Amino acid sequence: MSNSEQFEKGLQMRRKVLGTEYVDGSIAKADDFMMAFQNITTEWCWGYAWTRPGLDHKTRSMLNLAMLTALSKPVELKLHVKGALANGVTVDEIKEILLHATVYCGIPAGLDAFKAAHEVLKAEGAIPTEK
Repeated sequence: MSNSEQFEKGLQMRRKVLGTEYVDGSIAKADDFMMAFQNITTEWCWGYAWTRPGLDHKTRSMLNLAMLTALSKPVELKLHVKGALANGVTVDEIKEILLHATVYCGIPAGLDAFKAAHEVLKAEGAIPTEK
C-alpha cells in the first residue's frame, strides 16, 4: 500500500514536532495490527489537523497540553511537552496551561500533568535539576 499525500504531510509534521527518532521508531515497531493506528494518527492528526492554516503550531501544542491534562493522559502529555518546547512554548507558559487546566479538570488530573511535564522539562534541560 502506498502512502497517501496526507500521510506524507503528516509524517513530515509529526517528525518536526515529536522528533524523527521517536516517530520512525514508532512506525518501525508497528506490526500489521498497530500500523492501522500509525496510519490514522499520521494522516488525520498530523496530516489533516496539524497542517491546517487556522492555528499556529505553538497554539496547537498549548491546546494539546490542556486536553491531555483533561483526559488524564500523562504518558501522552510527556511526548507533547517535548513537542511544545520544540514549537516555542515556554516553561512558564506550560506551567500556566497546566495550572489553568487543573482548575477546570481537577487536582488529580493536574497533579499527573505537572509530574509528567516536570519529568520532561528536567530531562530536556528546560528547568534546573537541583532544588
